Amino acid sequence: MNQIDSSLTLSGDELVLRNARIVLAGEIIHGSVRLNGETITDISEGPSSAPGIDFGGDYLLPGLVDIHTDHFEKHVLPRPHVRWDAMRAALSHDAQIIGSGTTTVFDSLAVGSVTKNAERREILTPMIEALETATRADMLKAEHFIHLRCELTGEDTPDLIETHLGKDIVRIMSVMEHLPGRRQSRDIESWIHRRMLDADISHKQAEAELITLTADFDHIIKAVRPKVVAMAKQHGLPLLSHDDTEPEHIPEAMADGITISEFPCTMEAARLAKQHGMLTVGGAPNVLRGGSQSGNVAVGDLMHEGLIDILASDYVPRSMFDAAFMIAADPQFAEDLPAAVRMVTKAPAWAAGLTDRGEIAIGLRADLLRVAVHDSYPVLKTVWRQGKRVA
Repeated sequence: MNQIDSSLTLSGDELVLRNARIVLAGEIIHGSVRLNGETITDISEGPSSAPGIDFGGDYLLPGLVDIHTDHFEKHVLPRPHVRWDAMRAALSHDAQIIGSGTTTVFDSLAVGSVTKNAERREILTPMIEALETATRADMLKAEHFIHLRCELTGEDTPDLIETHLGKDIVRIMSVMEHLPGRRQSRDIESWIHRRMLDADISHKQAEAELITLTADFDHIIKAVRPKVVAMAKQHGLPLLSHDDTEPEHIPEAMADGITISEFPCTMEAARLAKQHGMLTVGGAPNVLRGGSQSGNVAVGDLMHEGLIDILASDYVPRSMFDAAFMIAADPQFAEDLPAAVRMVTKAPAWAAGLTDRGEIAIGLRADLLRVAVHDSYPVLKTVWRQGKRVA
C-alpha cells in the first residue's frame, strides 16, 4: 500500500481525500471528502487542487461492517485438535479482517454445541478476554464486537452466555439449532458427507453420530430458547434467528421479538420474513459461489426477489468486499454499486444499532476505504478507521 506523505495533511487533524469516486448511500459523485480527526466534516463535488491525497479516480467507500464472521474460531483452532494462543489468534484474525476492508466486525462465537464439544466451551472465554484486552491496549486495527451464536441444543448454553452478558464488547446474539434433518441440514446424506470431511471420519462413524444427534432434543430446545431470548431482552441486545427454513420458523421468531432473519435456507422462509417486516442477512460467499455450500437456497435467487437486506462474510472475510463489486457489475442483479455497498456497510451497521458509521456522510465516523479495480477485481489500497490510517 502507498505511504502517506505527512506534508499532505492540512492544519491540525484535517485531511482531504480528493479526486475520488465517492460512493455515497444513494449515488456516486466525483469529488473530495474532508476529515477532521475521527469525523467526516465536508463532502464536495468536482475536481479539487486542495492539499491532501489525490485518489486519481479511485473509489472512496465507507468501511465495511460485518455482522457475522466465524473466522476468529478458525484462527484459534486452525486444525482439528490444534489450539492456538487466543491473543495471537486475535491479532492474526484482525489482520485478515482489516485487509478485507472491514473496519467494524462482529466476531460470531459459538456458545454451546449439539455434541457437547468441550473444546468449544473451553475456548469461548479466552477468545472474549483476548479481544477485550487487545481492544483496551489499542492492538487491533478493526473495531471488534462479539456476536454470541447461541446453540439451543446445548443444555449449558444459558450458563455460558450469562458469564459474558453485560460486557460492552458483547453486542449481538442469535439463536441456532444445528441438528441433522433440521434447518440448514435437512438433507441427511449431505450432512453425513460434510461430517466425514470435517471430522475426517468414516461413513459408519458419521452414521453413528447421526443416531446420537437425532435423539429427542426438543425438550432441551424448549427449555433453553426462552432463557436465551429473555437474556437478550434483559440486556437490550439485537437477537437474530439463524437458518430459518420452515414457514413456522418466522412466526416463532416474531413471537420472541426477533426482527432479523440470518441466512434463511429456503425461498419460503425468506419471503415470509420480508412479509413480516424482518431484515434478512445473506452470506456473501453464497453470492460469489453462485449457490449454497450446503445445498440450500442461493442468495442470488433471494436477491432477485428483493429479499436480502444485509450481506455478511460468514466464513470468508474478504467475501463482502468482492461481492459488493461483483453484484454491481453483474447485469443479473438489479443493484448498482451504492446499493450493493449499503448491504455491507450502512444496513448491517444500523441493524446492530451503530448509527455513527456505515456511510460517507457529514458528521459520521471517518471509516473509509480507497479501492481501485483491476480486471473486475477490487483492490484495497488504503484503510482509515476513525480518521487514522490503519492499513
